[in-house]
Amino acid sequence: MLTLRNPHSVLAVLASRPDAVAEVRVPEGKGHGAWERVATEARRLGRPVRALPSAEARDPRDRRDRRDRGRPQGGTGGGGRTGAEAYVDDREAVSLDELFAGRPSGGLWLALDQVQDPHNVGAIFRTAAFFGVRGIVMTDVRAASLTSVVYDVASGGVEAVPFAVETNLRRALQAAKRAGVWILGTSEHAKRDVSEVPVDRPWLLVVGNEESGLRRLTLETCDEICRVSPRGDAVTSLNVSVATGILIGALAGSGRR
Repeated sequence: MLTLRNPHSVLAVLASRPDAVAEVRVPEGKGHGAWERVATEARRLGRPVRALPSAEARDPRDRRDRRDRGRPQGGTGGGGRTGAEAYVDDREAVSLDELFAGRPSGGLWLALDQVQDPHNVGAIFRTAAFFGVRGIVMTDVRAASLTSVVYDVASGGVEAVPFAVETNLRRALQAAKRAGVWILGTSEHAKRDVSEVPVDRPWLLVVGNEESGLRRLTLETCDEICRVSPRGDAVTSLNVSVATGILIGALAGSGRR
């Protein structure tokens, strides 16, 4: 069970799988923007909505505790300061067969090779949803799981993008190849810039760990390797979620696909 404090994440769950919302809690009295929309939609769908005592009526120690627990996560504008929250069931992963169903003639998938920061994972899901990425492969070893932080930072992105969770990423990449998808690895040491990658084929873009990048066996499985080339001299590397956004934009969002 997840505790979500970004109303946009909760609205996305209500839109896609309303039965997964166990309860919505909002402060009583005056509505709080998007959370008022959450409460209205939850009631319309028959989901439980509980009014919390107003902040003025609470013991000061309780107010401080709730303020600390309800801080917005990842700068999502989630309304954590209101004390509102919702209890939601996790979204289920799909199989690799479902993720790569049919013989893909185009489109873009992602794979995360041991990305560990949940804020990065959430940001990647949000970008993937924005650009219409068809699915994400995640690992369940030495990697961030889909926590409440991921859902809140993704701001609805987890609901929009199918995902599979695999123990062996290399086998997952090989399954993608059998389905007709090409594997595009990423490395700051690659010679080819992402702008040089041909887009006349379906790609699975693989991004790596925040510190160490892609593992050796992952790199060996890739069909091509590319990079985001720096344009300046002072900074020559990017946060993985920022780099992933640029890569996705180049491959799927520039009108070239």
